Amino acid sequence: MLILMGYIHLDPSDVEAFVSDVEQISLTTKAEKGCLFYSITLDDRSAGRFLVAERWQDQPSLAAHLEKAETLAFLETWGDRLNSDLRAYDVSGERTPAA
Repeated sequence: MLILMGYIHLDPSDVEAFVSDVEQISLTTKAEKGCLFYSITLDDRSAGRFLVAERWQDQPSLAAHLEKAETLAFLETWGDRLNSDLRAYDVSGERTPAA
């Protein structure tokens, strides 16, 4: 399993447009094969900061997502307008927090 976590930072004047685009891409991304969890949430409007949390079955699933036309179009629109500190974490085991 692969977990992506971190923040996206963009100009606060772009927040509304970014939220709209994220809502659109999230619907299809959540239905993709290998997507176990996908969330981009506004964390601080005045700072233009979003929290990103994604969980993918494996690297090939994430790679397939990143190659989709919709994802490429989203990145084309927003890639130069944001900064991120996303990190990927490989997970070899999963358990409940109490275990």
